[in-house]
Amino acid sequence: MSDNKQATVLIVDDQPANIHALAALLKKDYRILTATHGEKALELAAQAPPPDLILLDIVMPDMDGHEVCFRLKNDEATKAIPIIFVTALGEEQDEEHGLNLGAADYISKPFSPAIVRARVRNQINLKLRTDRLEQVAMQDGLTQIPNRRHFDQKLKEEWGRLTRNAKSLSLLMIDIDQFKFYNDHYGHGAGDECLRQVAQALYQVPQRPVDLVARYGGEEFAVVLPETDEEGAAHLARRLLEAVRALGIEHAYSDVAPQVSISIGVATHSPQHPKHNAEALKRSADQALYQAKSQGRNRVGFE
Repeated sequence: MSDNKQATVLIVDDQPANIHALAALLKKDYRILTATHGEKALELAAQAPPPDLILLDIVMPDMDGHEVCFRLKNDEATKAIPIIFVTALGEEQDEEHGLNLGAADYISKPFSPAIVRARVRNQINLKLRTDRLEQVAMQDGLTQIPNRRHFDQKLKEEWGRLTRNAKSLSLLMIDIDQFKFYNDHYGHGAGDECLRQVAQALYQVPQRPVDLVARYGGEEFAVVLPETDEEGAAHLARRLLEAVRALGIEHAYSDVAPQVSISIGVATHSPQHPKHNAEALKRSADQALYQAKSQGRNRVGFE
């Protein structure tokens, strides 16, 4: 969550009157999402981007708040979302049980408006600081785009989410053509600047917040494209090729093109398929990249 993004609070309660009361307290400062049952709460929490905080009732039909909390905290994609229980259950053991499940705080009904606002503000501020630290840990120092760690986490999260949502996931693996020759002849300083320019050009192409462009390692990059079929992935790959060509970075020692170019491998899998997994998707994208290189580089290859 960045400073200029309004934080999102998901309110979960089976009583619309309680939702309206909480929403009225918070809507001035936060974007509000609402759910009146557990399944809807899980669905909203799993969307991208996820809510920054969840206010969760405990006593609900079908799936109570404890079960919702348990499932959120045991899902890689939602476990980091802070949860505040807002409930009429006032016994000490109820509070202890909720905190042991991973809840961040506990507010008893009937609630004080000032207490609700203060505790929500505290949790949002804590989430903001945590997100800043996580952003630093997930960013490549040279290119200032997401790093391999961020890529691995994103791929794992999206694979799990799309397994539930029955959507396809595409992955692009990208390599700068004959980058070793560039480094050898222009020097490592020029090589680093080339990497920075290529990274930023790639990073600017996808328009959806759910897409991720990352530095995979060395002169390799990767792009995660959730809910994208092969046709959509191929279209984006061609735009990435053009974005790097448009930089016009001279590469006199390449036998591929007079300027820096890239090769891209495209793979699309359905996470619901019993024989598919995230590692298989990476292998397919790597194989597609190998195809692009073996066919002359500066092009898109497919699995």
